Amino acid sequence: MEKRDTRNDIIKVGMELISTHGYSATGIGTVLQLAKVPKGSFYHYFPSKEAFGLAVIDRFAEGYERFVCAFLQEPGVPPLERLRNYLEAVAQAVGLEEDGCVRGCLIGNLGQELAAQNETFRLRLEEIFGDWLGLLAATLDQARAAEEVAADLDSRCMAGVLLSGLQGALLRSKVQRSAQPIRELTAVLFDRLLVGGGR
Repeated sequence: MEKRDTRNDIIKVGMELISTHGYSATGIGTVLQLAKVPKGSFYHYFPSKEAFGLAVIDRFAEGYERFVCAFLQEPGVPPLERLRNYLEAVAQAVGLEEDGCVRGCLIGNLGQELAAQNETFRLRLEEIFGDWLGLLAATLDQARAAEEVAADLDSRCMAGVLLSGLQGALLRSKVQRSAQPIRELTAVLFDRLLVGGGR
């Protein structure tokens, strides 16, 4: 019989609840009840709710970075096509019927909820956004080298615009219960912003 990974189970349930309800509204008792873990066991795995929240953030970030890299670093695919494929995959993921666009991005959600309240969370979220920005900038650097975009494109600045635009589109998708804002962002990005390649 396989040994149960209780810590992992708590994190998985916590990620589900925090994605839907937010950090502050997620009670430890509810997490433990859904994870089927005795109430007295929480502090065996996490010294505080903050430590638990950071573990949830790290788990989400690890999974999302794998998702991003699967598209942005796909071998044999031109850089801009990789970027478009990534954005289309995000639109498809948030538009799934069972999700109903209600979750958005856990990192973005927590940034709005906690950045002004908790410096530890703010710094970790800033670090994650920085990692994502770096992945986008690297793809745009490759697009510039392949002459798919203008030679004078500031890749890091454009990556920041894209990241901010995507986070805003995810927020609007939650409100509208539609992935249309992400599709609109993609259309503007490729029709208006990423133009002027040398070929």
